[in-house]
Amino acid sequence: MIYVLFNALANNGRGEKEARAWADAHKVEGNFVSVVGLDVKAFFDNLKAEDEVILTGGDGTVNHFANDMYGYEFKNILYYAKCGCGNDFYKDVEAHAVDGKVDLRPFIKDLPLVTVNGISRRFVNGIGYGIDGDTCLVGDNMRKEDPNAVIDYTKIAIGLLLGKFNTKNAVINVDGKESRHEHIWLASTMFGKYYGGGMMAAPKQDRLNEEHTCTLTTFSSVGRLITLFRFPTFSSGKHDKKKFIKSYVGHNITVTFDAPCALQIDGEVIPDVTTYSVHLGSQS
Repeated sequence: MIYVLFNALANNGRGEKEARAWADAHKVEGNFVSVVGLDVKAFFDNLKAEDEVILTGGDGTVNHFANDMYGYEFKNILYYAKCGCGNDFYKDVEAHAVDGKVDLRPFIKDLPLVTVNGISRRFVNGIGYGIDGDTCLVGDNMRKEDPNAVIDYTKIAIGLLLGKFNTKNAVINVDGKESRHEHIWLASTMFGKYYGGGMMAAPKQDRLNEEHTCTLTTFSSVGRLITLFRFPTFSSGKHDKKKFIKSYVGHNITVTFDAPCALQIDGEVIPDVTTYSVHLGSQS
């Protein structure tokens, strides 16, 4: 039996419709089950060994599923198929996909743990901290006012860059090595390459790398107009030899700003953050 899991609340309530559209397009016949309110571990416990499961949805759905099932030993084949409006995870692992779906199991093991404002959570793609976090916060507020609003994150980010967001000073610690930075626009820790709808924040990051590390990327610049012209270089992943973009690789990362701003974890926003820590244990 094939089971297609979907998030009924995803993408303004279109989660089931998009899951069925994906299944039709790929000629998959199965039972459709909403993960909303579902005891997911009990669901998998009750499956037969030959049953196949396909999780559909966007990055938020993958994040919640990965946290809910973290440490679970799957006896069934578990695939992921992209649906929804945020597909940074799928873009990062698409090379492993067959017939529009990828085996999810190796990608949700040994995930990094972020601790912020007393909350600890695993993440799949990355942590956005700085103007990227504030951009997500503005987008969330717009969606609360109008659930059908079309959110243009690029437009929001440009608006914040040109007026409302002020750069921060930061203290960064990577595996015990501390450094201080000024005029920071963002300081994001990545497990994959992409976040924010296709921005390549960490072009050299490999979530399956042998050292099992994350990449911290900082973007610093003085002057709003200069920063505006430089930002496409960051978002497109053209980081080499750019003094305003720095990358650090490690297992234990702490970032502290001198003033609070929003942070996003795979798109989920936490406001008023001054510091966060990431831990990713070595597999050696």
